[in-house]
Amino acid sequence: MTYRMLALILALLAAPMAAAQTPPAQTAPSEAPPTEAEPEGEGFDLMQEGAKLLFRGLMSEMEPALNEMGKALSEMEPALQELMGLIDDIRNYDSPRVLENGDILIPRRQDAPAPRPAPEGEIEL
Repeated sequence: MTYRMLALILALLAAPMAAAQTPPAQTAPSEAPPTEAEPEGEGFDLMQEGAKLLFRGLMSEMEPALNEMGKALSEMEPALQELMGLIDDIRNYDSPRVLENGDILIPRRQDAPAPRPAPEGEIEL
């Protein structure tokens, strides 16, 4: 995986350099056109194609992990909804502190307004 990330970084760094190259000088009208036509941008096209292949490979490797993450978030959604119902405004709380026993304490600010009562029953959104 580290080699793929290195290749990705190199491809991203090389792409702007290839695009920033100056075009060949224009020929004067009196000069004859070159006999062999050089394909313009062939190197850039190859790099672009390589970058596409690299990104497709990365996406195919990441897809299972992203699907698992989506499933985990959907399972956590009811608990997060309940938590958001208890927290009225995040600005009314100070930064979290970790206690010696590992508990996390998020204290409510002293100047914060009184919290609204917790909702009872079902709420339609």
